[in-house]
Amino acid sequence: MSMGLFDKLFGKKEQKESLDQGLQKTKEGFFGKIAKAIAGKSTIDADVLDEVENALVSADVGIATTVKIIEQIEKRISRDKYLNTKDLNNIIKEEIQNILVASPQDKDYQNYELPSGHKPHIILVVGVNGVGKTTTIGKLAHNFSLAGKSVLLGAADTFRAAAVDQLTIWSERTNVPIVKKEMGSDPASVAYDTVISGVAKNVDVILIDTAGRLHNKAHLMEELSKIKRVIQKVIPDAPHEVMLVLDGSTGQNALEQAKHFTAATDVTALAITKLDGTAKGGVVLAIADQFKIPVKFIGVGEKATDLLVFDKQDFVDGMFHVDIAG
Repeated sequence: MSMGLFDKLFGKKEQKESLDQGLQKTKEGFFGKIAKAIAGKSTIDADVLDEVENALVSADVGIATTVKIIEQIEKRISRDKYLNTKDLNNIIKEEIQNILVASPQDKDYQNYELPSGHKPHIILVVGVNGVGKTTTIGKLAHNFSLAGKSVLLGAADTFRAAAVDQLTIWSERTNVPIVKKEMGSDPASVAYDTVISGVAKNVDVILIDTAGRLHNKAHLMEELSKIKRVIQKVIPDAPHEVMLVLDGSTGQNALEQAKHFTAATDVTALAITKLDGTAKGGVVLAIADQFKIPVKFIGVGEKATDLLVFDKQDFVDGMFHVDIAG
């Protein structure tokens, strides 16, 4: 693939434009409330902080995370006596970024590059039905392919015919091979066959879909553990990522899903979808803060290239976009 095409698909400018558009509803509510709180004020007083708190809660940042951010702002105001409303925008942005703690793997998947040191890179994808899990896998396959990676799909959500059919459509659309069996087959068997095939074909990345049962079913842990065990017979350190897909538009319900899945399995990464259709984009902060799991991808539109590699600075900038005038 030419660098020109690569830059067009994954360039910083294009990603920022998609992010700005995708966060429009969150930005209008969040940024608008902060701008209103500051209007006509020369100093940061209790009323201003109350409005900032209200803006954060309205964006579904969550009470615990909001309190943490407000307390940090108050400490800075107390320490730096001469702060005014012109400074508030940058202070909020910095404290929100601090919530999104950096991890050694922050650069993983940048421009859809894969972590080095092993091949294939195996991603086990989990999440309840309806969050966009299978669509996210399809978009990941599309974007990894565009980045020049060979991809294999594993349709291990064998309890829902629509999931296999949907992944098959993505397979055909993206020209990415798929391993699948009839409905009701053992999911671990599909996962095992997928990894065997991927190793034989020397593919770069394997994406395995798993059953999207209700997150409170007791056998979820058992099933995911079985899938891990069988693929480790082929590659002992697999899966290299367990990615939980959450629907950002559900706000605090996404937090509940994260709670159940992190209790059931060792989730290492998050993909948060449907942020373009909601004013609740702040839930990304709540989830990252509460679970200390890195957000790796966010969905901000219908196109496959609207599944963006998460950049915390770009995300926070996207919530503001326009500098607040004092």
